[in-house]
Amino acid sequence: MTLQKDPENNETRSLHALADFTGRRALEIGCGEGRLTWRYARSTRLTVGIDPDQDSLRAAMQDRPADLLGKAFFARLSALHLPFQKETFDIAVLAWSL
Repeated sequence: MTLQKDPENNETRSLHALADFTGRRALEIGCGEGRLTWRYARSTRLTVGIDPDQDSLRAAMQDRPADLLGKAFFARLSALHLPFQKETFDIAVLAWSL
């Protein structure tokens, strides 16, 4: 099975219809290689993607667009034990994660 990358931007439109990312601090749980992250991160004030898979995170960091270097960050973490203080993020994104 080949993964489709949503050439019609349906996923992007749906994300932005469900939540206003503008100026928000976003936490993406299960960010993987950042495929979904790049669809909303430019709108945020800060984006942190977490995933337990180091190889996926390495790919996300390599593929991170240059304009998001100081705005989108990644960490190898489990969603079961988040080290963030309460109210660190305004919005959480969880899609296609187990």
